[in-house]
Amino acid sequence: MFFPRMLIDGKDSDQIAADDRGLLYGDGLFETFAVRNGVPQLWSQHLDRLQRDCARLGIVPPPVELLHTEALQLCAGHARAVLKIVITRGSGGRGYRLPEQAMPRRILSLHPWPGYPEQYATQGVRARLCTLRLGSNPRLAGIKHLNRLEQVLARAEWNDPGIAEGLLLDGAGHLVEGTMSNVFLVRDGCLLTPVLDECGVAGVMRAQILEQAARLGIPGVVAPLRLDDVATAEEMFFCNSLIGLWPVRQFEQQEFAVGPLTRCLQQAIESPDHA
Repeated sequence: MFFPRMLIDGKDSDQIAADDRGLLYGDGLFETFAVRNGVPQLWSQHLDRLQRDCARLGIVPPPVELLHTEALQLCAGHARAVLKIVITRGSGGRGYRLPEQAMPRRILSLHPWPGYPEQYATQGVRARLCTLRLGSNPRLAGIKHLNRLEQVLARAEWNDPGIAEGLLLDGAGHLVEGTMSNVFLVRDGCLLTPVLDECGVAGVMRAQILEQAARLGIPGVVAPLRLDDVATAEEMFFCNSLIGLWPVRQFEQQEFAVGPLTRCLQQAIESPDHA
C-alpha cells in the first residue's frame, strides 16, 4: 500500500482547502501514534491529551468513536507504521479573528515506520545543544500545537548523521526538551525531568515514564533544570511515542553510561502489559 495514506474529514484525499487555518496560522494540534499489528498504541492517553488541548485552544474535538473508527480503517493490515491525527480549526477568512461558525477539520494520515538504527535504543545516542532558544508562552505550554517552526529551525542546525537529537533550552537557560522528544536525567537514584509551564510539549511517553517510575518505586521529580544539572547527572535519556526511550551516551563532550535506572524504565515501557 502506498504511503502516506490520508483521510480528510473521513474521505480518501491528499488535498486540503487553501484557507484552512491550520495551514495559514498553525491553528490546531496533532498527535502521533506508534502502530503495531494494526493498532494505534497508547490510544486512550493520546486521545485524552487531544481532547484537553482542544479545550485549551477552544476547538471542538471530533467524537472519539469517529476518530477510532477512522484510525483502525487506516491502520488495518500494517504490522508497523506511524499514525498522525491533525485537528485544525477549519477554514476561515483572512485575518486572525475566529470564524463565527468554525467547522474543525480532521486529518488522519498513515506513514512508514521510521528506520531508526537499533543501536540507538541498545547502546545510546549522541546529542548536541541547540543554539535556538524556545520562547516562553504559558498559554500554549504543554500543547502539541501545529506551530513547530522553532523545532524546524533547531533541527536544521546539524546534518551530522551521528547526532540523533538536540537539546533545547528556553530564553532563561532552563532545560525544556529535545527537538522531537522529552528529556530525563538521573541523579542519585532520582529521575528528573524539566517542568513545562512556560513552553515545551508534555509528551504522552513522558507521562508514561513518570507513571512507570512511580509504580517501580523510583523517585521522580518535575522541576526547573539547567545545564548544570546535566553536568552532574549519571544518566540521561530522550523519549517519545515512536522512539520509546533512547539512552544518551554522549552529550556535547560529556559521556554517560547506559545506567540501570534507564534500562529498568526502558524494559517497563516496552513490556506487553504497558502497550
